[in-house]
Amino acid sequence: MLDSFTDRCVLVVSTNYAPEHAGIGPYSAQIAEHLAALGADTHVLAGMPHYPAWRVHEGYRGRWRVREVREGVTVHRRRHTVPRRQTALRRGLFEASVLAHGIAAPPRVRPDVVLSQMPSLAGGVLGARIARRAGVPHAVVVQDLMGAAAGQSGMSGGGRVASLAGGVEGRVLRSAALVGVVHESFADRMTAMGVPRERVRVVPNWTHVRAPGGDRARTRARLGWPEDATVVLHSGNMGLKQGLEVLVETARLAGRDGGQGPGSGGTVRVVLMGEGHRRGHLRETARGVESLDFLPPADAEEFPEILAAADVLAVTQRASVLDMSLPSKLTSYFAAGRPVVASVAAGSGTAREVERSGAGVVVPPEDPDALLDAVRRLAGDPGRCAELGARGREYVERRLSRRAGLERITALLREASAAG
Repeated sequence: MLDSFTDRCVLVVSTNYAPEHAGIGPYSAQIAEHLAALGADTHVLAGMPHYPAWRVHEGYRGRWRVREVREGVTVHRRRHTVPRRQTALRRGLFEASVLAHGIAAPPRVRPDVVLSQMPSLAGGVLGARIARRAGVPHAVVVQDLMGAAAGQSGMSGGGRVASLAGGVEGRVLRSAALVGVVHESFADRMTAMGVPRERVRVVPNWTHVRAPGGDRARTRARLGWPEDATVVLHSGNMGLKQGLEVLVETARLAGRDGGQGPGSGGTVRVVLMGEGHRRGHLRETARGVESLDFLPPADAEEFPEILAAADVLAVTQRASVLDMSLPSKLTSYFAAGRPVVASVAAGSGTAREVERSGAGVVVPPEDPDALLDAVRRLAGDPGRCAELGARGREYVERRLSRRAGLERITALLREASAAG
């Protein structure tokens, strides 16, 4: 039983890991570093850094295996394919390469407990395999599920992938000692996949970035954002699931009405910040749209300042995305203290989280008119904007602090160890 992590070996299996600064990577890194700080001999089985650009970082290109120590954590990296364009076949090859190399060259350690991060299907399979061979408990934290994501994202061939991936994911989850989910709306999906409800725990993500503290006006000036413009910022991965075309069309509409639309608020500019396999497509779609800008991903120091410099923070999803998808960007959005507009399906985990926080408004997905109207109404009501932003920060302090999040994970591992 893991009463104490001192001198115990913990293996974290996560395809995504630092220095990736978006998505799941920061959470995996902070979990591992926290365990190491508690005295555990902490190891991570990870892929080569590639997210969200879907391009292997310099310094890792061409390398098959890397063993490095980061912040007291021993990281074992294995090479895998990195598809520049997402299709069902290419995603399958990505997962297959992660799985094959992980099986061929697992870390030479004997863990006392294994923690896997999903949606990496291969990562879940590898974690279950390593735990079974070592005769130790396996805990899984479900950030997303590949099967559900493939079925709801509109990816070419996604229906076939959804069926196959869902079956494998179900076997991994049913065999785990405990399953953590990042939102309670995911729990029903777990039980539908055959995981007993008493083995499901809610372990929400936390805010992994610092609170903004710089000069907002100076940041806007550096980015070329006029003080009299309402800046709508989307930060993060540019993939199919996000349905970012709605923001392109929102910018197109904003340019046409010349800032005279309902709710006033003046000129609206849309900014897409980040990387992803749909970035090129979005740029092509946005050709001639003067109210839209693209920014590269910001580094860890700049990121919170840029979020806080925007007027409205946008989260978007395709209308078909209903469950098993809670964007990790929400925690950073809330911490930035700016109002959130969520263009997502009503009743989805994302919609419920925004509503529970009280930090934003939800509008129908894939509806640029509704999105622009919501932005204009916020821009015309500074008092409400300030109130929504304050609620986001309060929600972070009450529920999404790093300390609380990491304590939930360590409690999950201790309980899994006792159960296993």
